Amino acid sequence: MVATLVTRREAAIAPMPPGRLSALMLQHGSMSLRWYAPKGSDPQTPHDQDELYIVAAGTGTFVRGAERVAFGPHDVLFAAAGDVHRFEDFSADFATWVVFYGAEGGESP
Repeated sequence: MVATLVTRREAAIAPMPPGRLSALMLQHGSMSLRWYAPKGSDPQTPHDQDELYIVAAGTGTFVRGAERVAFGPHDVLFAAAGDVHRFEDFSADFATWVVFYGAEGGESP
């Protein structure tokens, strides 16, 4: 059974699996919800699925390809499967929910 509620407090103390940059909080079918709170820099590489970032705290710049956008709490950012993307110049309190979904390789536009 899938949880009905996942809190930010639970996410902030969730164990980080070896070799992962984010903690798995929820999974159902092709969808997974993760908690990502990098410190200092964002070393992530492109992913196999489409993803949404829902910013829980902090500010910074989201880079996707040549695009750069400022973000803050409660903003939602999108990266298609395979897109080169990362967070830059983010505040020390930056944390985001990450929703991965869909088939490997991403959905058609």
